[in-house]
Amino acid sequence: MKRSLMVVLFAPALLAAQSAVPEISYTSTPNLLKLPEHLYLGEAAGVATNSKGDIFVYTRTGTAFASMGGSRVFTHGGARLFEFTPNGTYVREIGQGLYGFLFAHAVRIDPRDNIWVVDEGSSMIMKFNPEGRVLMTLGRKPESINVGAPEGGRGGGGRGGRGLPGAGAPGDSFNRPTDVAWDAAGNIFVADGYGNSRVAKFDKNGKYLKSWGSKGTEPGQFDTLHAIAVDAQGNVYVGDRGNKRIQVFDNDGTFKTQYTDVGAPYAMCITTGAHQYLFTSNSNPSTSMDNGEIYKMELDGKVLGKFGHAGKLLKEFGTVHEMDCRNPNELYVGELTNWRVQKLILHAN
Repeated sequence: MKRSLMVVLFAPALLAAQSAVPEISYTSTPNLLKLPEHLYLGEAAGVATNSKGDIFVYTRTGTAFASMGGSRVFTHGGARLFEFTPNGTYVREIGQGLYGFLFAHAVRIDPRDNIWVVDEGSSMIMKFNPEGRVLMTLGRKPESINVGAPEGGRGGGGRGGRGLPGAGAPGDSFNRPTDVAWDAAGNIFVADGYGNSRVAKFDKNGKYLKSWGSKGTEPGQFDTLHAIAVDAQGNVYVGDRGNKRIQVFDNDGTFKTQYTDVGAPYAMCITTGAHQYLFTSNSNPSTSMDNGEIYKMELDGKVLGKFGHAGKLLKEFGTVHEMDCRNPNELYVGELTNWRVQKLILHAN
């Protein structure tokens, strides 16, 4: 009885706290992307911009997969990477038919305008130069046959180098990674999110340095790392989607703090500039609680405001899977269920 009473008393307080978050007014650019005839977007899993304002979209356009033993087995590729001008005019496709393109998850642009693609299906991170040529790969596509790892090797048994579930997977043996970020020194941080529940750190040349994390609910543990970002001081922010929190670590993986009042962080980004802000989207399409709002926060966790909700119309969101926020008042959001990218302009209240 006491427990039920506590829940009843706590619920209004929680709702009041949520409603107290200021609403941020915003607009969305209609018909942003102009695709050529006979070319279409599927799920807009990834969106990013470079220093010139060009827009990159990593989309799922027909990948087939089957379930085997509780794991996804990807049978052929349908991921495609498109580039558009700042006003949405189609420029080109990058990496058409590339070996590592199977099931799109994220695209990011580093400070040198290199293009980084995270592919969940091939368990690979691919770095392209601005001209679209491959410069580096991390991870390895699963073999088409059951190849065991050599003794002391880095493979994952019959998983073709994906790595065994858990934090013990060495180096770049990823198991369905989700996101990538960098610090000022060029160190690479990979959210190895679905199978390995860890963050893997590499130097700028791709040399493995360390990893941290495991499956669980304690600080430093994860339940689906779905997004990652690094601030100017080198702190690492991890969107711990299943645990409905953002965890913050120092550059070496030591836990610092966590934010638990902004829902399930499906996508995150940190702005550039002297004063950085953190944006995070609250999406949970596997339940009826897909509220769909996006929060604007200080890096210390203070919530400054929120905007949007789930839906199909312009200014509504259908599972925001990735965001780009170079400018704190200009966001690009890639949506899964609405098969689109929106450009949002935030207005001062």
